[in-house]
Amino acid sequence: MKNTVFPGVLVVAGLAAGVAGATTLEDVQARGKLNCGINTGLVGFAAPDANGEWSGFDVAYCRALAAAVLGDPTAIEFVSLTGKTRFTALASGEIDALSRNTTWTYSRDVDLKFTFVGVNYYDGQGFIVPKALGVNSAKELDGATVCIQTGTTTELNLADFFRANNIGYEPVPIETNAEAQQQYLAGACDTYTTDASGLAATRATFEDPSAHTILPEIISKEPLGPLVRHGDDQWADIARWTLNALIAAEEFGVTSANVDEMASAPTDNPEVNRLLGTEGNLGEMIGLPADWAVKAIKAGGNYGEIFERTIGESTPVGLARGLNAQWAEGGLMYAPPFR
Repeated sequence: MKNTVFPGVLVVAGLAAGVAGATTLEDVQARGKLNCGINTGLVGFAAPDANGEWSGFDVAYCRALAAAVLGDPTAIEFVSLTGKTRFTALASGEIDALSRNTTWTYSRDVDLKFTFVGVNYYDGQGFIVPKALGVNSAKELDGATVCIQTGTTTELNLADFFRANNIGYEPVPIETNAEAQQQYLAGACDTYTTDASGLAATRATFEDPSAHTILPEIISKEPLGPLVRHGDDQWADIARWTLNALIAAEEFGVTSANVDEMASAPTDNPEVNRLLGTEGNLGEMIGLPADWAVKAIKAGGNYGEIFERTIGESTPVGLARGLNAQWAEGGLMYAPPFR
């Protein structure tokens, strides 16, 4: 689900494609749709319904970006990608942006030459076990079989944790979250480890979620967020400030229900006016219409609306805001100033 590490050489072709000729914005506008990379299927984050319609927390960002750039949140080609294929798809130009619970790391930013445009979910790696196993702490997993997605730094975090605690384990390699779920429920592994949010999303699909426990240890920092290729600063700005617009909108009380009314005339908050394009020229600065943020917010709501609808406490995933609450409410979420 996160942390795949590939040699930097894989990005060369994508970089050449990204910086030669038309900009990414021009490519997307000429194509008439955004190619957005997402998960192969993770409830709450990115999953198709019976009609093949994708929805979820990460999908909502894709829709906001398409709305900002094309004025249409449905003008998207969703490309489902595994932990191993996601970076190749972005580097090669197969996708314009990746919104797939991906951890921002030094090597991805610097060596793989990707630009992370922000953090949309502060997470950490955890473990899930059947309650029947009688385990209350990850430190009690000595000798356990562990389902883990291959080609990810989740493997490195796991090895570090077990070594630091002088305990052993037997890895059970898997490719996708669906395979991990199948293997775990079949008893092929005692525990499954990945982002704690991913564990909650996976548990929500079980026939009896209450029979499984997410252990208390969080063994890593996993700042998850969307990313684009190096080499096109305008596109990175658009992707970054679309995310910031959703976060700022929640802080300022701009919702999918009231955004049209608030954008119909200047408010008494200058920053809201700049965000919504009734004052200043922020849209022009990145090559978009003045109401680009209005369209992004209308696509699925502000950050809080998206969170609560897709993965919040009232959903089967059942995640509390925690670190992902707004800064004024004790969390880490806030957008840089729109000025």
